[in-house]
Amino acid sequence: MRPPDAALRGAIALCAALLLAASGAGAFPWSIDMFRGESVQPLAQAPRVMPRGTLPLDGEPPMSREVAAAALHNPLKPDARELSAGKALYETDCAVCHGRGGRGDGSVRFLLRIPPADLTSGVPTQRSDGYIYATIRDGSIVMPSYADAMSAHERWEVVLYVRSLQNKVSAK
Repeated sequence: MRPPDAALRGAIALCAALLLAASGAGAFPWSIDMFRGESVQPLAQAPRVMPRGTLPLDGEPPMSREVAAAALHNPLKPDARELSAGKALYETDCAVCHGRGGRGDGSVRFLLRIPPADLTSGVPTQRSDGYIYATIRDGSIVMPSYADAMSAHERWEVVLYVRSLQNKVSAK
């Protein structure tokens, strides 16, 4: 076999250059749209009008804990069924940090830089039900949000149970 001559090598190089240029040139107008285009925030507008009852809407509009403290009131009464459900949720989601009795002595306390609040004394006992509910829903500086882990009804059940823990301590 003899090596290709200079004209053939030039033609091959030209074809390769054209193929490389064509592959990048086809995307040119779209490849810079993210830099030139107007900023569009996700879901700034509803993607389409949804028929009633197709989107799961549960809960209240976003609000700060201070607004929630005044605006939200526990719709549940502290009966045995609600307290039992609240206790089960508390022991599953809250007791690891706040402890079974709400004293801030949960099993993971030693892992946390800022110790969990003692829910049975001090400021937490002076907070309204709406404030505690909003803290469970939205979290705080060190506490995670449980909005995705509990429904609105379940959060109110936990508030009832926290109040029952506070009442046990104050009765002693």
